[in-house]
Parts: sequence; structure tokens; C-alpha cells
Amino acid sequence: MMDAKKVTALLRSKGFKVTPQRLAIYNTLCNTKSHPTAEMIFNKLQPYYPTMSLATIYKTVDILREIGLVQVINIGEDCLRYDADTSLHPHIRCTVCNKVEDIEGFDFSPALDEVKRLTDYELNGQQFYFYGICPACAANAKKKEIVNG
Repeated sequence: MMDAKKVTALLRSKGFKVTPQRLAIYNTLCNTKSHPTAEMIFNKLQPYYPTMSLATIYKTVDILREIGLVQVINIGEDCLRYDADTSLHPHIRCTVCNKVEDIEGFDFSPALDEVKRLTDYELNGQQFYFYGICPACAANAKKKEIVNG
């Protein structure tokens, strides 16, 4: 993740205006692991930028994606999520609470090699998504099971 000076320079070099709202949106994404939606970002920043619109969030994350500072995650919900960690890594979503987390240390090599072997494609991107029930939701389900008997 880049500091504000580097983000400012990158935005300018790509022909985009640098605004406090754009920097705040990028900073918000850099300082969370929750993979927020545009609405979540909007709600977090609204107290600090009361005149900022949801459209500003969407336009900014699209710009940040275009210049390689964020990745867009479409993990099977009705909305997109955003991640400032643009490194190759998979995500997992809890099908109960919808929490999205990174999966660290996943070895992509065998899967990528197999895709290349099966298709002869030159790969230029991929997304890996997994789904399950997070430990907290599983524990809550067990508690309810015990109580309800």
C-alpha cells in the first residue's frame, strides 16, 4: 500500500484530480481487512465528508482499480467489495454473516499450472473465492443447537 505522497503522484501522472475524498477512500481501504462495499466506505466517511456522495465512492474506487491500487471483489453478493491488497490472494466469505476474509499463504501454482495445461491460455488474471461458515457463526449455531436441544 502506498503513502499519500505516492498516491497523489500516481493519480496526477494518470491524469486524475487529487481530492481529500479520494485520498480518504484509499486510506480507508488500506486500513481495513473487512473488504468493504461502497456503502460501507460511504457510511464510514460520511461524518468527515458530509457533502460526499455515494457516486463519489463508486467513481473513486473505479479510478483506484484502474490505476492498480485496489482490486474489486465479486464474491457472490448483490454488491462489489474492495481490497487495497492487490497481491494475488484468495478470499473466503461466511455464508451466514457475509464476512469476507483473506486466505494467507495459499499456493496458487498447482491450480494455475493445471489451468494452463487444460486450456493453453496465457493467463493474465484470476480470482479465487471460497465459501463456508466462519468459526463465530459455527459457534453461535452450536450454542443455539444446545439451547434448543
